[in-house]
Amino acid sequence: MTYLENAKQYTGSDLENIFFRPILTGQSAEELGVRVLYNMPQAAHIQLWDGQRNILQKFTEAGWTGSSAAKRFEKTIDLQRVKAELGFSAADYFSMVYEKVSSIVGVNMEDLSGTILEQAETELFRKALAENIRATMWAGDTSAGSGYNTFDGFLKLIKELVTEQSIYNSTYQAADLENNTFAVELFDELWTQADPRAQYLKAEGQLAYFVSSDIYYLYEKYLDEKGVDSAYLDSVNGRKILAYHGIPVVDVRMGSYLMSTSLHQSFCLLTDRRNLVLAVNTADMPGNEVRMWYNPDEMENRQRAVFMAGCALLDDALITYAYKQ
Repeated sequence: MTYLENAKQYTGSDLENIFFRPILTGQSAEELGVRVLYNMPQAAHIQLWDGQRNILQKFTEAGWTGSSAAKRFEKTIDLQRVKAELGFSAADYFSMVYEKVSSIVGVNMEDLSGTILEQAETELFRKALAENIRATMWAGDTSAGSGYNTFDGFLKLIKELVTEQSIYNSTYQAADLENNTFAVELFDELWTQADPRAQYLKAEGQLAYFVSSDIYYLYEKYLDEKGVDSAYLDSVNGRKILAYHGIPVVDVRMGSYLMSTSLHQSFCLLTDRRNLVLAVNTADMPGNEVRMWYNPDEMENRQRAVFMAGCALLDDALITYAYKQ
């Protein structure tokens, strides 16, 4: 066998359960570091409630004082229909799938069943699709002529807020990044300028600094300079997770994606993880599918996914932001 010619198509519940749900729920969703809404009805509406305050009353007389309704806000996520396509020469495609099959424990390589091959093909495409969703989630810009332009990502939405001066934002220069202590100064600035509601959310464990890789590296170098045994061990063994005053510092790993865009390439964002929302829908539009097939004319294996996706910032007041000018 040197080619994979059996066509595969996922629609309906198979599209959801076999292909998309494993990359958008559970641990996979947590790895994205933001709030993920999967298969919310189109268009996705999120209800935000402002909890009632001062509801305790003196018990002095009969009567009802609870008639004032809680304030409700609604946020709509504009989902865009998108498609992802990959094409491989038949020989290269077989080699990649065969390598994935060979890594599965207990597989008889002399008798590969259709199920094993299908799992390997699905995993190959699913991994590429998951990374492209993550990249567009941050670097998406519908105004761009090429690149990740299927839907607007968080950095495009934040850049618009900076232009409108509707969130706290500050700038820094390349020279500032030569000082290892600058990362800490940046964290302190965004914390002190944050809305009190955002500061209170620290206790819930969802507040995070989302930073570009240069800020992340700068903070690592700052920690390396600490003259304690733990700093030495960390500099040798590395650090799986960084935090500042109990708030996680998350490297969004977008440097190579942002180089050819007009978005800010060096930045630090403080907000609640639940304030950054990625919505994906595979159920509400006819024609949503994942298809894998062999094209004998071109001797090429092809993969295509059609679905809907979009991003939103729920509450602008919970964002503080700094970027390199």
